[in-house]
Amino acid sequence: MSDKRPPQLSEIADGLASVVALRQRADQLEAVEVERAMRAGWTWSQVAEALGVTRQAVHQKHAKRLIEAGVDLRRRHV
Repeated sequence: MSDKRPPQLSEIADGLASVVALRQRADQLEAVEVERAMRAGWTWSQVAEALGVTRQAVHQKHAKRLIEAGVDLRRRHV
C-alpha cells in the first residue's frame, strides 16, 4: 500500500487554474509571434506550418486583430 494521500480539492483546483494560466500565456505569445512573422512578410501558409495548424485556422484566429494593428495582409508571394 502507498502512504501517498489523495490530492485535496484545493490542489486540484490550483492545478487546473495553472493550466488555464498557461493556455492564456501561450495564446498571448502566439499572438505576438504571429504578428512578428506577418510583419516580416511571412505568408499565412508559412505561419500555419510553423504552428502545426491549417492556414485557414491561423487566418481565422489572427486576421482581424492583425488588421486592427495595422499589419498589411495583402496577398503575399513566396
